[in-house]
Amino acid sequence: MPINRAQLAKMIDYALLRADATEADVRRLCDEAMQYHVASVCVNPVYVGLAKTFLKGSDVKVGSVVDFPLGASTVRDKSFEALDLVGRGAVEIDMVLNIGGLKSGRYELVKRGIEAVVKLCRAKEPEIGEALIIKVIIEACYLTDQEKRLASEMAKKAGADFVKTSTGFGSGGATIKDVKLMRETVGFDVGVKASGGIKDCEKAILMIEAGATRIGTSNAVGILEECNE
Repeated sequence: MPINRAQLAKMIDYALLRADATEADVRRLCDEAMQYHVASVCVNPVYVGLAKTFLKGSDVKVGSVVDFPLGASTVRDKSFEALDLVGRGAVEIDMVLNIGGLKSGRYELVKRGIEAVVKLCRAKEPEIGEALIIKVIIEACYLTDQEKRLASEMAKKAGADFVKTSTGFGSGGATIKDVKLMRETVGFDVGVKASGGIKDCEKAILMIEAGATRIGTSNAVGILEECNE
């Protein structure tokens, strides 16, 4: 089924996660996000409040990242970061699971990290009057297919809303194979976010056809303009 530009825009998280991102860059990101009506912006934690101010009154959500990009913090640190982001105005949380823990077979530790963030965010929803969206980044480029399935299953069982392929800072980004594998694993109760290396319209559409329901990209404007041609 063809996707028009408005539909595609609402499947895009417009990301600005560079270490050298400035306040002017965040302003530009938010202005473009509002112009194209994307689903959300995803900014570094320090800029959540600023993005919230810039996007006030718009239909664009504010998202940010937890334990990014390594996933190597403690469960307590992950929890604190998530609560801090929600307190600053983020309503979409992209958290990195404990990659090393997963590969070490410390599955209970990995599970607790995801569950802690989900539980704390769910507890905050009545207070803020809005549903929070939690996405679990599995960083697929470092995992075997078996580990990808296991990570996706953990995220689903913990109550996450999405599983996400990549941070964009690892050794590889989203692939069609990984999106298909993740979709097969979680079924249709959980979203799949393809992120990392998605720079053009063709690749974005291929990811959606493979089962992605969100696209993370730093080139939202380019993709949407190209898809509108």
